[in-house]
Amino acid sequence: MSNQGNSASDLQTGRGTRLLIIDDDIKYCRLITDYLTRYGYHVTAVHDGVAGLQAALAASLSKDESKFEAIILDVMLPGMDGYGVLRKLREQSQIPVLMLTALGDETDRIVGLEIGADDYLPKTFSPRELLARLRAVLRRARPVETSLKTEIKVGPLVIDLLARKATLDNEILTLTPVEFDLLVVLAQAKNRVKTREQLLNEIRERHFDIFDRTIDVHISALRKKLQDDPKNPRFIRTVRAAGYMLIEPADGRL
Repeated sequence: MSNQGNSASDLQTGRGTRLLIIDDDIKYCRLITDYLTRYGYHVTAVHDGVAGLQAALAASLSKDESKFEAIILDVMLPGMDGYGVLRKLREQSQIPVLMLTALGDETDRIVGLEIGADDYLPKTFSPRELLARLRAVLRRARPVETSLKTEIKVGPLVIDLLARKATLDNEILTLTPVEFDLLVVLAQAKNRVKTREQLLNEIRERHFDIFDRTIDVHISALRKKLQDDPKNPRFIRTVRAAGYMLIEPADGRL
């Protein structure tokens, strides 16, 4: 059965949600699998980086019923480390990725986020915290259900809230769920400054280990995808000692 129609309650229970765990610690994978299975998740575990990447990409090319909806990815892996797996994966897929690592300092988290991780957990987490973050990642990745405004236009930038898709000059932007959420928050507040704290608060449902550099990393990645020059921004302007602001481009292209 396809999972694309999962309701909010289904996501809370995990019913029908397929997950891929890529971690070389077999005992650890078994513990996570047993815990998540109790909440209705269907879990596949792979124990090295190359095989994990192959499984993720093969599933992404198969029928909807066989696709994974999220990946739990360890950093320290044989064959190819988690960062390498994520880099290769992001060339073809924007599936939500929750990274795990025994390394918990800020630099390691930033590297993962820069590559395209959706969330990051040190391996001291409790199963309940993993479940909460996983639910948040899945909830934020699913299409928005709303009867309100479903499209935002900022010059040649068009954001489709229902499809969770953004296009620039009619070209689809490849955005991670976090980048898309930040773009929406900034676009909804067009020409008004959003502080880092406000941006963090508005994406807090993703359950990040909150720290200011998180926002800076994702803004930097978003600018690259918008082909924005920070020194002469077309879309995202840095307001010194305040935060960020999305502006209407002045080049006249509509």
